[in-house]
Amino acid sequence: MFKSRLFVSRCIKTLAAMAMSMVVLVSCSADSSDSVASAQSLATMDLYKSPTCGCCGMWQEHAEERGFAFTVHHRDNDELTLEKLRLGINLRYHSCHTAVAADGSVFEGHIPAYLIHQYLAAKPSDSLGLAVPGMPLGSPGMEAGERLDPYDVLLLKTDGSSEVFAHITDFQMQYQ
Repeated sequence: MFKSRLFVSRCIKTLAAMAMSMVVLVSCSADSSDSVASAQSLATMDLYKSPTCGCCGMWQEHAEERGFAFTVHHRDNDELTLEKLRLGINLRYHSCHTAVAADGSVFEGHIPAYLIHQYLAAKPSDSLGLAVPGMPLGSPGMEAGERLDPYDVLLLKTDGSSEVFAHITDFQMQYQ
């Protein structure tokens, strides 16, 4: 008798979860299917990181909550550095993780997700991607309470140079 009640309870929970999924699917289909499809095609990226880096995982969560999905590739430090160099990211721009979009655009370090969306929507010519060198305190994945050290998000150019893409000075700017 107890086992059958447990089975019925699990079935009800499963059906409730399926019903919620259907509500989400129906509400998504009410949006323009073209914009949903294009957003999905832009959202999937490869993520190269150390399997033991906690801040990389926190940045990944930040980006996933804002529409990105990742195929994660764990690398040791030497392999990670070689991968970044292979992608054209100069040592002076390195951070702890690298995301690569389907079009080959690279995103190095703790970049606010909305800036990645902005970049992908209007990719500047002669650019590789964006970078936040180092690990600025307060950046996505590097949260430290109310503290945020201002930092630059750099536009990486194909000639090896960079320029400031965005200057982040407060949390409101970071989480637009």
